[in-house]
Amino acid sequence: MSTSSLAPPNPKAVRTWAKPSSSLEGTEDIKATPEERFELITRRLHEVLGGDSIKGILVEGKRHPKCYWGTAPTGRPHIGYLVPLMKISDFLRAGVEVTILLADVHAFLDNLKAPLNLVEFRTKYYEYLIRTVLDSLDIPTNKLTFVTGSSYQLTRDYNLDAYRLAATVTEHDAKKAGAEVVKQVESPLLSGLLYPGLQALDEEYLDVDFQFGGVDQRKIFTFAELYLPRLGYTKRAHLMNPMVPGLGGGKMSASDPNSKIDLLDTPEAVKKKIKAAFCEEGNIEENGVLSFVGAVIIPISELRKERILAAQQKQEPVENLAKPFVVEGAPDDAVFSIGRDEKWGGPSHYSSFKALQDEFAEKKVHPGDLKNAVTKAISELLKPIRAKYEVNPEWKDIEAKAYPSPKDEKTVKKKKEKVYHPPPPGKGRNASKPPAGEAATAPPAGEAGAPS
Repeated sequence: MSTSSLAPPNPKAVRTWAKPSSSLEGTEDIKATPEERFELITRRLHEVLGGDSIKGILVEGKRHPKCYWGTAPTGRPHIGYLVPLMKISDFLRAGVEVTILLADVHAFLDNLKAPLNLVEFRTKYYEYLIRTVLDSLDIPTNKLTFVTGSSYQLTRDYNLDAYRLAATVTEHDAKKAGAEVVKQVESPLLSGLLYPGLQALDEEYLDVDFQFGGVDQRKIFTFAELYLPRLGYTKRAHLMNPMVPGLGGGKMSASDPNSKIDLLDTPEAVKKKIKAAFCEEGNIEENGVLSFVGAVIIPISELRKERILAAQQKQEPVENLAKPFVVEGAPDDAVFSIGRDEKWGGPSHYSSFKALQDEFAEKKVHPGDLKNAVTKAISELLKPIRAKYEVNPEWKDIEAKAYPSPKDEKTVKKKKEKVYHPPPPGKGRNASKPPAGEAATAPPAGEAGAPS
């Protein structure tokens, strides 16, 4: 092999799989100033690293900012996915060109969460579901692109960059970067050490200005900021959402059915799961039910109010527009209502999540009443998603292949894993044989040299 074939990839090379910049196409629909757009991009986030670079692009005004959000198609997507998707709605409204990375290779690398024979179908399932969710929320997707990881992560340049990273990154840094994202086990696999580096490379190969994710990704983001410039690539900005607790109070996980509500769950399943959810009176910290109101329900409610107001100003009909999550008779500034019978004090209305949070902390809101309101809101959100699933036979077929039930899987007897045991000295295949006439056997037990 000639040395020229190992030349490093060109940092300025055009990534043929990346969406080309649309320059200022669509700017006419964005009336906000650069400052207002930046506020929309960064509101409700937990942390922003490198935000000045995004501001610079907005002020310069020559093109739109570009970002990516990645998700590994492992377990069934849950309502926690509404949190990043609502933030992606803000990006799109601010004119950001968004790429959603369906990280099939990462799904396999993360401790085999997605076996190779299933990951292709799970990737398709995720795209069906995410597109349907965005459509159900009336989120415009003309600046949204879906990319499958394996479409570029198996190319020569990408793999050569992965090797360049492997020759640069220490085991300590790789393990530290993936500590909160990669599944931690007693005997970690090498694949888990590759995961953070590949995620960092995605920023370059998707040609984005910033990566978006949960705050649990922070160590991978700072890893990327450190190592991408060492390969000659640009340091990107990183935007992080707060984490929403699961129904049991811990992290909401696609692989833990007890911590989540699936996006295709029926109203009966939603009611049962919310009823069993952890929602301690006065507890506003590890409270998944309360946190979901602040992260998803109220933002959606505010978005719906904005659309209704815009339609009224244009003297357009509003009857068919989705309504905010408030009961009849709520004040104009209300974004969330908890319905109660008059004998229990009647309904209560909130103009912000802070107002609800304060009353819950003061034990003025009973967990049962909050659960009832959240159950109703979630069921309404999931209804159009499930309706599209029910009439789509192709989607149902993909689901059956992506998540086969145990009874559909053939029972295969697990073979005993072979473990390599080196032969004792002189007993290997290539061991030298003793000269003819000499005894090759050990002395009988009890004689000199025999173990007693």
